[in-house]
Amino acid sequence: MAQQYKLRLALCICGFALANTLPALAATEADTQKQIEQLQQQNQALQDQLRRQQALIDSLASQVKAIQDSASARTREAEPSQAATQDRTTSSMSGIASAVSKVRISGEGGVAIFESGSQGMYPQNSFRIDEARLFVEAPIFNNVYFYSELNLATREEPDLQLSVGELYLDFENLSRLWGQDRVLNLRVGRMYTPFGEEYQRRYAIDNPLISHSLTDLWAVDEGLELYGGAGKLTYAMAVQNGGISDTQDFDGDKSVAGRIGYDPNPWLHLSASGMRTGHLDVHNDHLSAMWFGNAFFRSLGSAGTTKFEANLAEGDIEARLPHGVLRAFGGYIHYGDNDPAGQNRRDVYYYTVEGVHDIVGKLYAAARFNQIFADKGFPIVGSGDFEDYFVDELTKEIWRLNLGLGYRFSDNLVVKAEYSFGQGKTTAGASRDHEDFLGAEAAFKF
Repeated sequence: MAQQYKLRLALCICGFALANTLPALAATEADTQKQIEQLQQQNQALQDQLRRQQALIDSLASQVKAIQDSASARTREAEPSQAATQDRTTSSMSGIASAVSKVRISGEGGVAIFESGSQGMYPQNSFRIDEARLFVEAPIFNNVYFYSELNLATREEPDLQLSVGELYLDFENLSRLWGQDRVLNLRVGRMYTPFGEEYQRRYAIDNPLISHSLTDLWAVDEGLELYGGAGKLTYAMAVQNGGISDTQDFDGDKSVAGRIGYDPNPWLHLSASGMRTGHLDVHNDHLSAMWFGNAFFRSLGSAGTTKFEANLAEGDIEARLPHGVLRAFGGYIHYGDNDPAGQNRRDVYYYTVEGVHDIVGKLYAAARFNQIFADKGFPIVGSGDFEDYFVDELTKEIWRLNLGLGYRFSDNLVVKAEYSFGQGKTTAGASRDHEDFLGAEAAFKF
């Protein structure tokens, strides 16, 4: 009984508890359901927001990709142009480097000490730069070449100064057009006048002695020159202005000069030259381009003279010996002018004999004897004072003997010494002496 009572009591208590708890549980369940619905709504809103953001992100990504694709396309389009520019720049630089590499610069010169007698050109012993020249050569097009000689110092100028020697375009081997090699070539510009042979040995490095011959015929002038050869024959012919002016010809009558050479065998060379200076204007040309007797041709007429000229002829011979060389040349000059006050025509004759002998090894000896005859007198400076014998007095005859020793260290360096002496006579009967010359020189080229 007692146990049944306790059971009924427990059941009553549980029932009471359930009666009070179930409403609370019901209320709690309702609240939970409401909260779940709110969470579902919020979740839906967040999902909608995420979808909108993703759509925006996708749109922006598409735009960025389009911009990137456009930029890449422009870069690809620009790359060939940049490459082409780089190619052109590289090509241009290569062209400049190639052109510079084809330009050849060389030079020659001489440093010396000279002394002469009291009536000579160097009465006080003087250290001097005897010569200094630069040469520039460059190809232009196919067989067309540029050549220029720049004189920094020459014996003929009293001071150091820059001047142009030769400067021309050389059209080589024009005769190839008809199948002949080197028969015809053309130079246009400023070049040496092709008269005689000595002018080809005037440079200090080429001249076995220090001084030049008494006649020393040479000229550099503006014009054109044809040259070439066939077999044993060679030739050179030039038409040039004729006057000393470097920029203008004051008389339309041109200088014409030519030389024909013949080599019958390897050791013998012969040549014949002819020239006319053409009419030269006394008041504008003043002097000839041709150099003679260490000066120029000038008018010998009175104040009324307006034109003067000189005609020349020369023969040269050279024998190449086993231990040296022997050279000789002789010639004739005829002078004329239009002096209304008198007859000034006259003839001049000259000759030179020169020998070079190898003594031992690189040591050599050289000698030259030269003489000029001008019966009526002519301006011949030689080793004398320029004012005395070019302007004031005319020389009737003159001779000179040059003796020298040299040592060839190489083709590019020669050391030499010379002593020369001679005499002459003017038309007034005065003697020309005290013009002896003593000099030493180191000649070089590179």
